[in-house]
Amino acid sequence: MKPQSNLTVNYPSMPELTARGMILGALITVIFTASNVYLGLKVGLTFSSSIPAAVISMAILRMFKHSNILENNMVQTQASAAGTLSAIIFILPGLLMLGYWQGFPFWQTLLLCACGGSLGVLFTIPLRRAMVVNSDLPYPEGRAAAEILKVGSEIRREEAAGEDTSKKETGMKDIVGGTALAGLFSLCANGFHVVSSEFSYWFSIGSAVTRIPLGFSTALLGAGYLIGIASGMAILVGTLLAWYIFVPYLTSTLIPADGQSAAAFANAIWAQKVRFIGAGCIGIAAVWTLIRLAKPVVDGIKMSINALRANDTEEKKALHHTDIDMSPKSVSLVFLAILIGLFITFYAFVSNAGLSLSVTIMFIVVGILVAILMGFFVAAACGYMAGLIGTSASPISGIGILGIIISSLVVLGIGSSAGVFATLEGTQFATAFAIFITSVIVSIASISNDNLQDLKTGYIVGATPWKQQVALILGSIIGSFAIAPVLNLLYQAYGFTGALPRAGMDPTQALAAPQATLMTTIAQGIFSASLDWNYILFGVGVGIAAIIIDLILTKNTKSLALPPLAVGMGIYLPPTLEIPLVIGSVMGYFIHKSLKARAARRSPGHEEEDVEACNHRGVLFASGLIVGESLMGVIIALLIVVSVTSGGSENPLALVGKDFQSTADILGLLCFIAMIVIFVRYIFITKFSPEDAESK
Repeated sequence: MKPQSNLTVNYPSMPELTARGMILGALITVIFTASNVYLGLKVGLTFSSSIPAAVISMAILRMFKHSNILENNMVQTQASAAGTLSAIIFILPGLLMLGYWQGFPFWQTLLLCACGGSLGVLFTIPLRRAMVVNSDLPYPEGRAAAEILKVGSEIRREEAAGEDTSKKETGMKDIVGGTALAGLFSLCANGFHVVSSEFSYWFSIGSAVTRIPLGFSTALLGAGYLIGIASGMAILVGTLLAWYIFVPYLTSTLIPADGQSAAAFANAIWAQKVRFIGAGCIGIAAVWTLIRLAKPVVDGIKMSINALRANDTEEKKALHHTDIDMSPKSVSLVFLAILIGLFITFYAFVSNAGLSLSVTIMFIVVGILVAILMGFFVAAACGYMAGLIGTSASPISGIGILGIIISSLVVLGIGSSAGVFATLEGTQFATAFAIFITSVIVSIASISNDNLQDLKTGYIVGATPWKQQVALILGSIIGSFAIAPVLNLLYQAYGFTGALPRAGMDPTQALAAPQATLMTTIAQGIFSASLDWNYILFGVGVGIAAIIIDLILTKNTKSLALPPLAVGMGIYLPPTLEIPLVIGSVMGYFIHKSLKARAARRSPGHEEEDVEACNHRGVLFASGLIVGESLMGVIIALLIVVSVTSGGSENPLALVGKDFQSTADILGLLCFIAMIVIFVRYIFITKFSPEDAESK
């Protein structure tokens, strides 16, 4: 089957998998993995690294002779694993919160992530033809990355022809500009502590308590710009439900503990009750998505498996190079290696529980089977969701919630038959094992979520699918090397909610790890039979209402929607983290609307071209904001660990004390407003100058 000529550009003679490309891809993977791990632990969100990786690759490889679009595509394919494999932090820190681990064992964590990520690649191979080649799914990040690669390829050809390309823009300065600004703000806020990163005004109405939250995260401002107005408004709806309906109602009907402040009482109500409403909403939203995908996924699997069989037959000769996946033999060998890796890491985990050999083997076999069977199911669902709404917005956390519930129920069943729950240690092991299984499922889901997006990019630019699949497996393995060290670094520097490595640490500075906290709580509740299902079931009802409203809106209008998953996240995430997301999405909406109007006035006939050019700059600048704050967070964490281990302060860069807090709040707000102004002006100034209008 040959690619559609109106979509693809074919470069059959160009080298794709090169040594320099793989080395560059590995470096980018490690950097963005660290960034995503930090961001995910802080706010429960990660960002797609495909687009910034493509820009960085073009900027660097253009300095080398004979670099080409397909080589750049392989770099972004490999590096994109960083934006997705880091989703493991949605569940794995739960082992520390549970007290089962005291750190992240390097080899266990590496094998867990590498095997899960590689399975995600293999499971989506049969879906490629149905969901990429013969599908009208939009694949937003995939198409955007392809367009960036095409622009870079055009510049490269002009350079080869001896033309002056010094004024051509690659987008690198957009990422660097955003990275520098966000890094400086994060240094002042989290290092020097001269500006605040958040602020809340608490107030009471009768006995009801709530707050007006403000968050000043530049990374979340950029993430809000990327997620779009529909998701931003849905998050706002969830926030309003949580803090202006559920929390006020519960604080007015329940009694606080003796001596507990109003703010502490409201926070406890939200953390212990309202968040479970959000969990129920997220869970039903994920189930609804899977139900909607059932038929196209099944049809796609049947179609693609039939085509996959042609790869090792005479029919292979008739296939275009852009339509050749990894061969069944290669897939089988990789799958066998993955099974061996999973057995090793599962044995290392279960053998520490002190169980008999037969029970140990039973747990290992059942655990691997659950991970693989459910992993294949979620791979199909997540691949489709990535094509529909993009990698960044795909509900991996919702999949994780389903995974922890199913894994916990299965482990509860086999553990009861084996008498594991006779001791407190046995119950703790069973809870930890359910989290361990779910970690594999989340790894599979995250990479499958990314793989089809990358294959869409490759399909558009004329890449070879099997080479992309190899590159992504390499990206999964290389990214896995960075997961454990970064997790240990951040844990030692900040700690996680409910898991502090040292006595006397400030719990307010702990990384929230929101999904890991929630999934650990759910698992503990299932094994102790103490989980209050009422709030989860109520959240399911809220989710059903959101689904119905979303269906009505999308059926009757083209521009309105209420993504139910985003509503659940709005209920579940801390409000100081949600406000910058909402602001970023609203800002993006009005920027895009203003760009259209301005383009129509200044350059008739070029409106779409100019708007896309400006929006492209906005996307890269927003990605830079995310990278800058995240990398600075990792750097500050490293300095904290060095300081503490040498007997120094836990805030080695702090220039002021706690008495400066009120001034820091004001400075934080002013700096955040300044960042918004800079963001907006940057997008408009770079395109619609008077000279630009005259040239049109």
